[in-house]
Amino acid sequence: MPDLVEQLEQIVGARFVWTGSRIHPDDTHDEALTAEPVAPAAVVRPGSTEEVSRILALADARGVAVIARGSGTGLSGAALPLAEGVVVAFDRMNEILEIDAVNQVAVVQPGVTLAELDDALRPQGLMYPVYPGEMGASIGGNVATNAGGMRAVRYGVTRHHVLGLKAVLPGGEVIRTGGRFVKSSSGYDLTQLIIGSEGTLALVTEATLKLVPRLPHVATLLAPFGTLDEVTASVPVLLSSGLSPLILEYIDALAMAGITRAAGLDLGIPADVQAVSVAYLVVMLESAHDDRLDEDVGTTAQLLTKGGAHDVYVLPPGAGSELITARERAFFVSKAAGANDIIDTVVPRAAIPAFMREVAELAVEHGSLLSACGHVGDGNVHLAVFQPDPPRLHAFVRAVLGAAVALGGAVSGEHGLGTEKRAHFFEFEDPVRLTLMRRIKYAFDPNGILGPGRGVADTAPG
Repeated sequence: MPDLVEQLEQIVGARFVWTGSRIHPDDTHDEALTAEPVAPAAVVRPGSTEEVSRILALADARGVAVIARGSGTGLSGAALPLAEGVVVAFDRMNEILEIDAVNQVAVVQPGVTLAELDDALRPQGLMYPVYPGEMGASIGGNVATNAGGMRAVRYGVTRHHVLGLKAVLPGGEVIRTGGRFVKSSSGYDLTQLIIGSEGTLALVTEATLKLVPRLPHVATLLAPFGTLDEVTASVPVLLSSGLSPLILEYIDALAMAGITRAAGLDLGIPADVQAVSVAYLVVMLESAHDDRLDEDVGTTAQLLTKGGAHDVYVLPPGAGSELITARERAFFVSKAAGANDIIDTVVPRAAIPAFMREVAELAVEHGSLLSACGHVGDGNVHLAVFQPDPPRLHAFVRAVLGAAVALGGAVSGEHGLGTEKRAHFFEFEDPVRLTLMRRIKYAFDPNGILGPGRGVADTAPG
């Protein structure tokens, strides 16, 4: 493809096109544990919407596959290259174009990371509340996967905080969707359609984000329980009490031991309490007023104790933030421990106990070891699976996802389908809905150049 490379170099400059041995290993994969790295024909790093437009027009005319890449922190293979395709990496497009404190809006390019945006917003007393667990993740990647995270129980997921987009269609056309307003009844909502599409409908080059005030007072409570049923039974009680937790997480004993050991964190939980604790509930509260936070902490502790918690520990501020950081790094702890896959599924919140009981039985049946944690406030369960035999791993993951769907859940809660979970999605998805999704894909991308082999991009699972 020498002539294609030459044309790409004419668009962005030779120093922003990588081929052959110049391609960095980081550009050949994301964080999916079951995917093997692939070197693409070229990696191109545009610096503007105009350059992205010209790249896509060229690729569409030539029938060349295009894979979008943010920070590469995804867990489902959505950024995995194709050997004959082009990777469009957005790390050069990393400007915060505007922070509008009056309207509580930020306008950013897709390569801006969550950490960079957070640092810029802190002096303004504002924050972008989507924290999917990796602050090095890019806004573009978050938009592509509709990222969630621990704060979703209070603030929702990415789609609740994206007001508008600038995006490039496969033929090179540039569109704007939405705007600096919070509601609209004017035609189809293209913003929401593009969010979560994993780079298969259009490439986002700018996002207008809704911000929220950064509340100054925060407290973290840790409650150990003897059963997961008690943990999940406490959640609706907390939420119906009028409390609005910032974070509501469960962590099983194995996962808690792993993340605290990796972080060198001693939470001061007595050994005898740890010995009888199957799972922990982590509750983070925030408030604009210190006295109101104290009241909420007291109410929460009482409700958790009535719900069967062995005790309730109000962690010192440093320990509380360290525990949340350790929980955010749970994937990397599991990866270092040799996990073979990460399952990210979601069920109705009330179905978590039944789901986890079935998962435990399936683990025994399939000879697999599990470590679990998740966003219990919204039913999103994360399972680190230790099963080195690929066929047995595939069968186990299929069984677990099938159990989730049977309980009214879905294959992925926030990681997306990518290349690694799409076969399971095809198996369990309603054929009528799948056909409609494929029609939408064709309307955006009739030549099928954007993200083939991931999400619902193709007309067949293979």
